[in-house]
Amino acid sequence: MTRAAAPRAPGRAARPGRRPGVRAAAAQATRDAILRAATRIFAKHGFDGGRVDQISKAAKSYDRMIYYYFGSKEGLYVAVLEAAYREMREAEAELRLDDFTPEDALRKLVGRAFDRCMQNQWYVRLVANENIQRGKYIAESKAIQQLNVPVIDTIRRLYERGVRQGSFRSGIDAVDLHASISALTFFNVSNQHTFGCIFQIDWQNVQTITARRDSIIEMIVRFVRK
Repeated sequence: MTRAAAPRAPGRAARPGRRPGVRAAAAQATRDAILRAATRIFAKHGFDGGRVDQISKAAKSYDRMIYYYFGSKEGLYVAVLEAAYREMREAEAELRLDDFTPEDALRKLVGRAFDRCMQNQWYVRLVANENIQRGKYIAESKAIQQLNVPVIDTIRRLYERGVRQGSFRSGIDAVDLHASISALTFFNVSNQHTFGCIFQIDWQNVQTITARRDSIIEMIVRFVRK
């Protein structure tokens, strides 16, 4: 498809009178548009199915801009994964769990994890696709590994506070507890089509979603309760 003339690449001389701040804002807007488009396409098609030309077209940009900002398709994919994990972890950090009793805090943590998966199904698909890649690209990102440190610390502090106060039983590992929460909340999106088809479950039904959410919260709380 024939396109209009490509915009001047970042780094070239600006037109007279154009302020550096304007150029920087335009560059950031282009980068953000590419990242948003890549998130949608990689979530839908995976790394192998997501094409650079699809992404640049969806971002209303150009292939060369992807290479300029991200270096390669692989670099863009890693950037998408990092942004996805950052967004999810930042949402968890907003809970202020120290303001609640350990059990209430755990209920809020699990409920937020469930809600984030249901409301951000693109994230679940991205993670599922990266598992198809056997975690190849996540392994290349130190940022993603660091982003997941705070959530484990949050769970550990919450759990240890509950043990000290006598409401939680001892002997539970924070990473194992995080794995259980992730598994229960992730499944409702990753397997909604197969599970829904086999057992005739409508995952769009508010009552169904609410009942499943309540059930998962109760399972986790009963697992750790003394």
